[in-house]
Amino acid sequence: MRDIKSIRINEKIKTNEVRLIDSDGKQIGIVPISEAIKIAYEKGLDLVEVSPDTNPPVCKIMDFGKYKYQLEKKEKEAKKKQKEIEVKEFKLGFNISDHDYSYRKEHMIEILKEGNKVKVTIVFKGRQIAFKDKGYELIERIKNDLNDYGVIEKEPKLEGRKLFAVFAPKKK
Repeated sequence: MRDIKSIRINEKIKTNEVRLIDSDGKQIGIVPISEAIKIAYEKGLDLVEVSPDTNPPVCKIMDFGKYKYQLEKKEKEAKKKQKEIEVKEFKLGFNISDHDYSYRKEHMIEILKEGNKVKVTIVFKGRQIAFKDKGYELIERIKNDLNDYGVIEKEPKLEGRKLFAVFAPKKK
């Protein structure tokens, strides 16, 4: 969708000829820009460049304020229909108890069912960094448990003392 500020009207249209469309939607044809502006002013309306990429550009005689309002309304409607995807983070230690693990797993499944992403971070404290393989095993276990609800979006990656992976919900 075009930005409202980039739409040229009246004298801001820098071309010699334009393909003119009347305010009723009827095509007038290719006319010089000065004549097109004159016709628009006689009707008390603006000359608005609707399609600048064509040769010659297509211009329509219309009320610019009304056109601008309609574009803004369409933009707001499009924003309403967009779904914001959130990423929920779970921080775990690699030596997590079975009860804590099952509780977190159920919560992750809930989040994936809602259509949001899950980021699992395994934090290594002190000398635990020597047991990186146990962290990878835990991520693999989570991957297998969440297999029905989500897919791994970012493979496990170690950054400093944190190992993390991102899971996205499965497409329906």
